[in-house]
Amino acid sequence: MHPFDIKAALLAKHGQHVALIHFPIALFTMGVLFDFAARWRRSKPMAVAAHYNLLWAGILSVPAVATGLLAWQLALRGARLKGVLLLHLLLGVLSSLLLLVVSWLYCRAERSNNRTLFRWLTLAELAGIAVLTLTGHLGGFLSGVNGAP
Repeated sequence: MHPFDIKAALLAKHGQHVALIHFPIALFTMGVLFDFAARWRRSKPMAVAAHYNLLWAGILSVPAVATGLLAWQLALRGARLKGVLLLHLLLGVLSSLLLLVVSWLYCRAERSNNRTLFRWLTLAELAGIAVLTLTGHLGGFLSGVNGAP
């Protein structure tokens, strides 16, 4: 495959998922870091950066999951999943749900300035980072980056 062959890149059986998945991961990670820094420094600009990073991470997690499901259908023809691939799928869906929940919680906590909501937000952010990290780690094994699939 030629590195500049657009048609081959767009029609690859799993290429879109591999390319898209990095955006929600990076946006969520930076959003959490901006949120912690904003609360620590009481910085409104960092809070705004956290807001948009977390919002876009949640939004972009949906196409990432959709392309993962599409890759499963195209590359494996919808075969029954097992082992690492099944765990990656389940954790991927859970990651997407956590990103959407964190985005929603952040908007609610920001508007109400409720300490309890901020505690739940912190817990959800830490859970999101943990699940996202594990999901990405398993995805690395599946792609061959972290070892043989």
